[in-house]
Amino acid sequence: MSDYAHPEMLVSTDWVAAHRADPNVRVVEVDVDTKAYDEGHAPGALAWAWNTQLCDTLRRDILSREQFEELMSSSGIAKDTTVVIYGDNNNWFACWALWQAVMYGHPDVRIMNGGRKKWLLEGREMSTDKPAPGRTHYSASNADLSLRAFLPQVMVASSGQTAAMVDVRSPQEFSGEILAPPGLPETCQRGGHIPGAQSIPWGKACNDDGTFKSLPELKALYEGQGIDGSKPVIAYCRIGERSSHSWFVLKYLLGYSNVTNYDGSWTEWGNLVGAPIARGAA
Repeated sequence: MSDYAHPEMLVSTDWVAAHRADPNVRVVEVDVDTKAYDEGHAPGALAWAWNTQLCDTLRRDILSREQFEELMSSSGIAKDTTVVIYGDNNNWFACWALWQAVMYGHPDVRIMNGGRKKWLLEGREMSTDKPAPGRTHYSASNADLSLRAFLPQVMVASSGQTAAMVDVRSPQEFSGEILAPPGLPETCQRGGHIPGAQSIPWGKACNDDGTFKSLPELKALYEGQGIDGSKPVIAYCRIGERSSHSWFVLKYLLGYSNVTNYDGSWTEWGNLVGAPIARGAA
């Protein structure tokens, strides 16, 4: 991991196991399957539910500053706490949570490389105990919106080719063959992709054990399709969770300086009246 641009953003499963009793470390599991935590988790880990605790449940948006402060306070997290996040699906929603934590200025937040998959593959201890940390009084920074792309920016980027756009969904979603992965409800009226986007599925950045591929492999993956950091990069998927994973790779592992996550993603673009859509394989 030391070859990455920002290796400090990752920790190993060994590191998490060794710091299980460290009062200055808080481990959090964030899963697509919100029931997985109850079946067993890394000892001492808390659970955050992506669909109720990491989004505004009234309107489609990420957490507000006040909601983020409440989440951190109720999780026993202070500004000097090292927060390590992991989850299933090779850290989809773990990266989504980290993206929001970085946006609201938490100084030390990291991903456990390999996530829940690697922890289980290694046969590590699992617990069903649910910690009850003491409450803190967390104060967040204003949201750093330079990490987030909004629809007007994406429309300008698409029409003027002012940014490199990375569609991290499956090839079948990119081509318009399907609207969403099987079993996932958030969908759209039209299938396809944003004109000018490159198809680089998020999973290509991962090894079989869920860990991130090496720096040379990641460079070859993205530079092979013209994504080299020479101009701003916008990543998108369906609702923003897979693209936050690719955002993490591009920003912290490859070290590109201007990377944003378009979390409106295809469920916004594919439902927008009059939005241009491209179809077909990459």
